[in-house]
Amino acid sequence: MDLNTIWFLLIGVLLAGYAILDGFDLGVGVLHLFARSDAERRVHINAIGPVWDGNEVWLLTAGGALFAAFPIVYATVFSGFYIALMLLLTALIFRAVSLEVRGKVDSPGWRRLWDWSFGLGSLLPAVLFGVAFGNILRGIPLDANHNFTGSFLTLLNPYAILIGLLTLVLFTMHGALYLALKTEGELKARISRWISPLWITMIILYVLATLGTFFVSPFLFEGMLGNPLFWVLFIVLLGSILWIPVAAKSGKSGLAFLASALTIVCMVGLSALGLFPRLVPSLGDLSTSLTIYNASSSETTLMTMLVIALIGMPLVIAYTVFIYRVFKGKVVITGDSY
Repeated sequence: MDLNTIWFLLIGVLLAGYAILDGFDLGVGVLHLFARSDAERRVHINAIGPVWDGNEVWLLTAGGALFAAFPIVYATVFSGFYIALMLLLTALIFRAVSLEVRGKVDSPGWRRLWDWSFGLGSLLPAVLFGVAFGNILRGIPLDANHNFTGSFLTLLNPYAILIGLLTLVLFTMHGALYLALKTEGELKARISRWISPLWITMIILYVLATLGTFFVSPFLFEGMLGNPLFWVLFIVLLGSILWIPVAAKSGKSGLAFLASALTIVCMVGLSALGLFPRLVPSLGDLSTSLTIYNASSSETTLMTMLVIALIGMPLVIAYTVFIYRVFKGKVVITGDSY
């Protein structure tokens, strides 16, 4: 295993970690749009209040790792997805601000404004992340110099939108499972009723997305069935998907949430397995794709960054575990709460 492959795996781990951690944050934000009272909305916000900003560190770290290890990919993707990224950042900014300022003014109108900002600021990123990922799986138009030759409308193709909807539903289900873990009583019962329809919708969209991928990006399936890792990921994915409703209905909220997290990991893993060694396939001409070899930094840079990552990543994991241990348990609203 060379340095290029190691960095491909590290970035995949960071993206999967972000999808798990900020995925439930975004899902809680989407469900926030359907809350029935101010008390429920406060529970939603306080369920993620201590952890949401730490969760987003994983996205920042993934972006920094991509810039350091594969700068050409960073330049191509960020320039090609510029408008979408600006929309994403705007939504994330409003979402972050809403968490901090919602309770600063005792006014129903003020709280309503920031409740909508929190909800829409969670829904839009959930869709945009999926649309961006769908475009990567489909391939984006690149010329011989690896420059993006499409437009914003190029990114809004049916396949990418389908992946965006799948991501939205998956994150919303993930958020519902997290809320079921953090709440109790009537609110937990009502949140739990969201899980089954979201689970069914997720399965339908995932089947449609898999069939769509077969026709849109058949290269992702090349050699897949002969790879033992594919079968490991596929079996774990199937088992985790089937376990979600079983654990949720039996009241095992922690296991249901863990199964949802494994589902996300396996989906990301299967996608990465199909892409490897490509990072950004070229639409129409795979020979101009960006790969882990033609888009990487020098070997010295990769080795230096690997040493830094081996020091920094355990620290990130350690404080993430510490924060979740400190704030474990059900949400209790006090005078110091959001």
